[in-house]
Amino acid sequence: MLGRSESRPTVLLTGFGPFPGVRVNASAALVRHLARVARGRLPAFRFAAAILPTEWARAPRRIETLYQRYHPVLALHFGVASGAHGIRLEAEGRNFCRPFHDAVGELPMAATLCAAGPAQRRATIDVPLIADALNRRGWRCSISNDAGGYLCNAVLYHSLTIAGGHGCRVGFIHVPSDLATQPLRMAEAEAAALKIIEVALEPIRTAAAETPAQGRTSSMLPK
Repeated sequence: MLGRSESRPTVLLTGFGPFPGVRVNASAALVRHLARVARGRLPAFRFAAAILPTEWARAPRRIETLYQRYHPVLALHFGVASGAHGIRLEAEGRNFCRPFHDAVGELPMAATLCAAGPAQRRATIDVPLIADALNRRGWRCSISNDAGGYLCNAVLYHSLTIAGGHGCRVGFIHVPSDLATQPLRMAEAEAAALKIIEVALEPIRTAAAETPAQGRTSSMLPK
């Protein structure tokens, strides 16, 4: 197992700040709690939690800064979805944005996120496998091909764009906007998110064990 040092592979967890209609964003509290619990459950990995501004201009820049700082092997982004009754795994980010005001009242500068980018980018975590793992344990989980046209979709698309140069796997998870009541309370969302992390890390561990990093033997990799 790797020592508890900065050399440990990093898992990046992000949530969002408030935005019009949502004064308190449950995803922010979720990732803060989740990072603390995950550090104890998975000590071979370093967990970095960040709250993204729900802003068209600043959110992509913040994602890029986080990648440059942490060089994560896994990035999981969390957001809230009004009307959601369980966990929703987003299968892709789309290269478009709807003209909705962000947290500072600004609109997107264009109808697309990246003029030269592909129409969509697929999430690089194993979405069907994770959904099956959650449902088998009693957490209601669905798969979506539409992350919306707001900042959740934008962050997923931008993160996938940046991740290609970092060898990082990326996923986006929507949770209900209110985690204080049923059908999904904060403790349940946190437990389900831990399972998402564990399943998402499996292929990363396998690949690392099969191809040890320079100067590191397979016996030193996280188990």
